[in-house]
Amino acid sequence: MSFTKTILKNGLRVILVPQPSSLAATVLILVEAGSEYEAKSVNGVSHFLEHMTFKGTARRPRPGMIAEELAGLGAESNAFTSHEYTGYWAKAEREKLPQILDIVSDLYLSPLFNPEEIEKERGVVIEEVNMYEDTPTQRVHSLFMRLLYGDQPAGWDILGEKRTIRKLGKKDLVAYREKHYIAPKTVVVVAGSLSPKRVMGQVKEMFGGLKRARTAEKLRTAHSQRKPRAIVKVKESDKSHLVLGVPAFTVFDKRRYALQVLSDVLGGGMSSRLFHRLREELGAAYYIHASAEFLIDHGYLGVGAGVDHKKLEMVLKAILEELERLRDDLVDAKELQKSKDHLIGGLILSLETSDELAAFYGGQEVLTRSILRPPDLIANIRKVKAEEVRAVARQLLRGHKLNLAIIGPYKNSSPFQKALQL
Repeated sequence: MSFTKTILKNGLRVILVPQPSSLAATVLILVEAGSEYEAKSVNGVSHFLEHMTFKGTARRPRPGMIAEELAGLGAESNAFTSHEYTGYWAKAEREKLPQILDIVSDLYLSPLFNPEEIEKERGVVIEEVNMYEDTPTQRVHSLFMRLLYGDQPAGWDILGEKRTIRKLGKKDLVAYREKHYIAPKTVVVVAGSLSPKRVMGQVKEMFGGLKRARTAEKLRTAHSQRKPRAIVKVKESDKSHLVLGVPAFTVFDKRRYALQVLSDVLGGGMSSRLFHRLREELGAAYYIHASAEFLIDHGYLGVGAGVDHKKLEMVLKAILEELERLRDDLVDAKELQKSKDHLIGGLILSLETSDELAAFYGGQEVLTRSILRPPDLIANIRKVKAEEVRAVARQLLRGHKLNLAIIGPYKNSSPFQKALQL
């Protein structure tokens, strides 16, 4: 699939991904500004800022105008904040592309930060934190990140803590935005049915005035570990939720393809080893999955599960045994091919829509400033050998590197830490 990348004079990157057969088009604006770019005193400001961009702009000053206009176009829209970037997007039928590009650009370029709206939205963000706290399937992942990285940006919650959110004001939002929302750190992606010439003209007109400034680097993530670690968050619930994982590779490391295959073999779907053993054989888990995450200067492999309290010990033992098997034995040719096909099939199916195309190309650009086309990515997965999977397993799956986060009715993490042996 073809795409073009253009860098404007001010450093803004524009990626166009034409899909002539599509009935829709997507605009996605990404900025290198996520929670890992924050100081602890303003942890959560990236996410709070994302919320406030929808609360009024110079051209659309009344709260609700942006949402009403997008709804009137029949568009889908949203925004998100991650550890390393923030995104704003809208998707609509292809004839509405100029309008949604105008709206998303406006909310990105000229938010008002009305103090009254800041106070209102502060309550919304705090309620989002409360909701997140009550969702252990999500909360356990943040607990795992805290355990893995400790008191540094990679270990902090993206949403921030309520005590910090209560202190954030207009000056914090403006200062953070002026530092990070600059042209060289911004990527504009348009995918779907589009006229490249028309879109480029519109982007240049809208973003030509975005300032070019020296980019602010994020604090480099550090990790050091000499023994297995466990952390427990006490919560009365119907089941225990856990993440068991190890530190891994960055997005720039070529070994990530072998780790992706390993992750799929381990827990990449209903035919994976963990799903078959824990759900089909033992009936001990409702959900079980494995995933590998690759970021700018860190990464990890994690196994997540929701299990019956009484079967938690059994589940941990089974997961550790499956990790040992990957470390000690070669994956046979049939299973290796099945996992490759599963990964490749998932990629191909995910790229059928304009919003997924935008996320695929834009996500690579904002992290690495380079892009692999789908055929290149597929080729790298296909080249992975069983020996490479085992080599990665032997490097990463070691007892002293294990980290276990659990949410459930437990008061002491010591028994779990003692069980972490490979």
